[in-house]
Amino acid sequence: MYSAVFGALSTETRLNISANNLANINTTGYKRDRVSFEDTFFRYAHDYHVDPRGDIRQKQLLPRADLIAKPRLAMQQIDFAQGGLVATGNPLDMAIQGPGFFKVAGAGGTAYTRNGAFHRSAEGMLVNDQDLPVLGNGGPIQLPEGRVSVDGTGAVYVDGAQVGQVDVVTVQNSDALQKFGANLYTPQAGATIQEGAAEVGRTEVAQGFLEKPNVEVVEEMVSMIETQRTFEAYQKVMTSSNELDTKAIRVGTDRS
Repeated sequence: MYSAVFGALSTETRLNISANNLANINTTGYKRDRVSFEDTFFRYAHDYHVDPRGDIRQKQLLPRADLIAKPRLAMQQIDFAQGGLVATGNPLDMAIQGPGFFKVAGAGGTAYTRNGAFHRSAEGMLVNDQDLPVLGNGGPIQLPEGRVSVDGTGAVYVDGAQVGQVDVVTVQNSDALQKFGANLYTPQAGATIQEGAAEVGRTEVAQGFLEKPNVEVVEEMVSMIETQRTFEAYQKVMTSSNELDTKAIRVGTDRS
C-alpha cells in the first residue's frame, strides 16, 4: 500500500510538471522541469543521503516493523538544455547560443534569465519585458537614440560607438538556481551562485533572435499519457491491497 502511494504521488508530480511544461511552449527562453526518477531510485533505495523532503512515516502510526518502506515524492530539476533560435528582426532582441544567462536587476537583487526580449525604456535604459534593467558591467545600460548593433560577446553599439557590454555569465552550480517567476532564476535559500565568464567559442549572443523553449510537445504529450496509465495502475494496486486487508480482517474476525 505504501509503495503504491509513493508511486501515485510521484506520478501526480510528474503529471503536474508535464502540464506546466506544455503551458509554456510559447514562453521565450523557458526551460522545462523534469523529475529525477533515476537519482530518486538510487538515493531512496540505499538511503545514503539525507533528502530535504519528508516521508509519510515520520510519525509512528503503527508498531515499528523490521522492514519498512519510506515513500517520498520524487525530486524535480530544471533542464537547462539549449532551445532553438527564432529570428525576430528586432535589433534589441538577443538570444544566447550555448551555456550562460543574462543578468537583470530584480526587486530582490540580481536575477538570471535566458529571455532576451529586450527593449528601450522611456528613461533610455535597456530593459526586459518586465521593465527590469538589463545589467552590463554590473550596472544598467543606457541606450542613446540611434542604430543599435550587438556583437557575439554582448557588446552594444549605437551608431558604431560602444555604449555598453551586456553581462553574459555561466553558472557553475546551476542546480542552486530556482525559478522565481516571469522566466527569472534566483539562488535557492542559503545557496551561493558561482558565476563564471562566458566561454569564448562556446557561448555567443545572437542579435535579432529569441530562444524558443526547450519543450518537445510530442514528448510531453506521450509522457502525460504514460503517467496517467501508471497512476491508474497504482490505483489498482491500492484497491487490491485494501481488498486483501479487508478479507484478512474478516477471516480473523470469523475465527475469533
